[in-house]
Amino acid sequence: MNREYHRWYSHRLGREMELLLYGHGGEPVILLPTSRGRFYQNEDFGLVGALADRIQAGRYLVVCPDGIDEESWLNRWAHPHDRVARHEAYEGYLLHEVVPLVRSRSSGGRLTLGGCSFGGFHTFNTGLRHPRVFQRLLSLSGKFETEPFLDGYHDEKVYFHSCLQWLPNVSDWGQLHALQQVEMILAAGEHDFCRGSNENLSKLLWQKDIGNHLAIWGGGIHDWPTWRDMIRTYLPW
Repeated sequence: MNREYHRWYSHRLGREMELLLYGHGGEPVILLPTSRGRFYQNEDFGLVGALADRIQAGRYLVVCPDGIDEESWLNRWAHPHDRVARHEAYEGYLLHEVVPLVRSRSSGGRLTLGGCSFGGFHTFNTGLRHPRVFQRLLSLSGKFETEPFLDGYHDEKVYFHSCLQWLPNVSDWGQLHALQQVEMILAAGEHDFCRGSNENLSKLLWQKDIGNHLAIWGGGIHDWPTWRDMIRTYLPW
């Protein structure tokens, strides 16, 4: 399986950023790390290996970028407004630096954004804001409430980076139509502490006539063995 290490200076973030690219063609997939996870985490814990046969066969081209959660949502030293602003810069890095790379190297087709745990949060937080960029959102055990990371602080920037807050108020037909075209998968284990958050988001989406697939895995827990099984199911041949 082709494996490439990439590193460049991101002016949006003001720092070097690293990622790993797997495959030689196929449908483009971006897999985000969990909280405090690095660009090699999905490889180390077997998520990439679970897709190795499909990557090798050219079904998917997978890119795993680095995360900066300790500079944004998890940075207790920064003001909550600045935490979200830092995340917004990271979102810009994904949209304007990572997406063009994976698009240029893939064989075309719909672009999937996915991740486990906090990577699942990032998937829907970013993907719902940009439904014309990502055609499939795949969250494995995501948790979507932002309040625990912001010490009760709230402003307009916080609102628009908290999908459970802004989504109920969407009324623009064009935005709703774009969201309705995206394939959305919310998967969580039966015994996962994030299960309720997935059920809440799924219900909220359906209230806006935004189709989504909520999957509660019997016996599943919040851990990599469950996520490895999930990703082979939701990124099929």
